[in-house]
Amino acid sequence: MFKSKPNIVYPLKTRQNRVHILILVLLILVILCAHYIVPYDPYAVNLTVRLLPPDMNYWLGTDDLGRDVFSRLLLGGRNTVGTSLIVLLGSLAIGVPAGLLAGYAGGWMDRVYKRISDAFLAFPDFIIAIVLSGLMGPGIFNLMIAIISVKWITYSRIVRNSVNAEKQQEYITIARLSGLRPHQILRKHLLPHALSHVIVIASLDMGKIILMIASLSYIGLGVQPPAPEWGAMLNEGRVYFHSAPYLMIAPGLAIMLVVLCSNMLGDRVRDQLDIKRSRE
Repeated sequence: MFKSKPNIVYPLKTRQNRVHILILVLLILVILCAHYIVPYDPYAVNLTVRLLPPDMNYWLGTDDLGRDVFSRLLLGGRNTVGTSLIVLLGSLAIGVPAGLLAGYAGGWMDRVYKRISDAFLAFPDFIIAIVLSGLMGPGIFNLMIAIISVKWITYSRIVRNSVNAEKQQEYITIARLSGLRPHQILRKHLLPHALSHVIVIASLDMGKIILMIASLSYIGLGVQPPAPEWGAMLNEGRVYFHSAPYLMIAPGLAIMLVVLCSNMLGDRVRDQLDIKRSRE
């Protein structure tokens, strides 16, 4: 008889995590609907109202070109949070299949994979992302490619290690002898065992990816002006920090809130899965 699928607990359903999920969902909905709820055109230049402090008309003030900071903050969230979601999904789409194939096939394929992963892991991922972004040139598309190029390794190694440990079990041997094809074994038996680890790392990685995108945009390798982005808004407001600190406070708080919710959700997911594993 086959070993049954692991009874994976989906910790996203716990009460504490629903609060964090609700906050993240609300933020994402606001960002997706930004074009419909912004009070002013985030690209419109009006030098007659430049550097106005927050008031009833401009809730977060205006920047050095007279653009509404609140409108730019909402629209900039699409470039920051939206890009981070695409990067996370892209990293999973590449890393999970690569880890499954390398772990299950072994042999020369696993050796080639280990050499590639070791080369990437020899340096901090942020440094590699900077180098790749610099080589490809500034821009949001190049930025996504650079971050995905260094992030997929994390997920692929997690999945590979899980597959290597699990494929030696007796029920996998029985599955092979019964005539199941490799893709069926991977999908029905090996992938579920790696999902819990992938869920934990992905939920924790969301905040790191947001910080990486904001940091690279801060140094000019991400979204280019006049498009708003939280990291780029921090860089633009740096010159006016003493006279108009709200230009840096608003995007800084937005980044902190999203990263904090993502990390807290990731911690809850990790704790729940640890509790489940301890009971098995």
